[in-house]
Amino acid sequence: MGFLTFLFLIVYPSDVGCTSPDHNNKEFLCVPPMIRRRYQVVKTHKSDPDNSATESDASPNEDDEPLVYDGISDEERPILKDQTGINTHRQKGIDETKAVSFTKALKIPGVLEFSMCLFFAKLVSYTFLYWLPKYINHSTSLSASDAANLSTLFDVGGIVGGIIAGVISDRTGASASTCTVMLLFAIPMMFVYQEFANNVLYVNILLLMAVGLLVNGPYALITTAVSAELGTHKSLKGNSKALATVTSIIDGTGSLGAAVGPLLAGMISGTNWSNVFYMLMIADVLAMLLLIRLSKREVHRLIRQRRDKCHHQTA
Repeated sequence: MGFLTFLFLIVYPSDVGCTSPDHNNKEFLCVPPMIRRRYQVVKTHKSDPDNSATESDASPNEDDEPLVYDGISDEERPILKDQTGINTHRQKGIDETKAVSFTKALKIPGVLEFSMCLFFAKLVSYTFLYWLPKYINHSTSLSASDAANLSTLFDVGGIVGGIIAGVISDRTGASASTCTVMLLFAIPMMFVYQEFANNVLYVNILLLMAVGLLVNGPYALITTAVSAELGTHKSLKGNSKALATVTSIIDGTGSLGAAVGPLLAGMISGTNWSNVFYMLMIADVLAMLLLIRLSKREVHRLIRQRRDKCHHQTA
C-alpha cells in the first residue's frame, strides 16, 4: 500500500486545485525553488536587455527552458482554463463557497432514494459474500474448500455487472433506470439459482455468475458514478463541496445494510435456506421500488430527447 501511495502521490497541492502553504503571507514562497530561480532569471532578462543578450550568448540551451509567468511555468500550469482560475483564487485565499451541511445534502434530489436502495442492495450482496460458501456446501456434494472456490464466481459476475452498468449509464444518462432493470432481473434469477443450481456443476457456475452480475451491478454503480453525480448536482449551483458528504451518506447507509443482511441470514438459515432467498428477493424488491420515481423521470426525459431528435431530423 505504501508503494502504491508513492506512485500516485501529488507533489504540489496546486496540482489538484488545493491551496499551497502560504508562509509569511508571501505567495512567492509557495513556488518550488527551481521554478523560483527560473522566474528570477526571466525577470532579470526583462529588466536588463543588454544583460539578457549576453547571457543568451553564454547559454545556448536557454531557449529550451519553459516560460515562467507569475512564478508558474507552462509545464506546471493546468491544462484546463477553469482549473487555472480555481488555483489562482485559492492561492490568493479566496473561498467563495462553503461546505454543504448534512441536512442540505439529504435534500439533494435522489440522495435519499439511492441511499436506501444501496442499503438493500448491499444487504443482498454481503449476504451472498458471507453465506454463499456455506449454502453451496449445504446444498451440493462439494467439499467446504471447493464450495469456497466456487463462490468466488459470484464476484466475477459482479465485476462484469459493474462494467455493464457503468457503460449503460454513461450512454443513456439513466443510472436509476439501469439499477432498476438489473434489480428487476435479479429477483427471478435468485429464485432460479436456488431451485436449479444444485444438481449440475456447470449450471451452478452459469447461474451464480448471472446472479452476481445482476446483484452487484447496481451496488457498484451507486457507490461510484451515482455518488459522484449527486455530489455535483445542479441544485448545488456549482458548489463542489458536497461530494464527500453525499458519498458518505450513500455509502454509510449501504454499510448498515451490509451489516444487517448477514445477521438476518444467520438467524433465518436455521429454519430453511429457502427463507433466506425469499428475504433477499424481498430486499431487491424494496430496492427497486425506491428507484421507481427516479426511473420514471429518466424514462420521460429519454423519450422527450428522442422525440426532439426525430423532430430535428425530419425538419
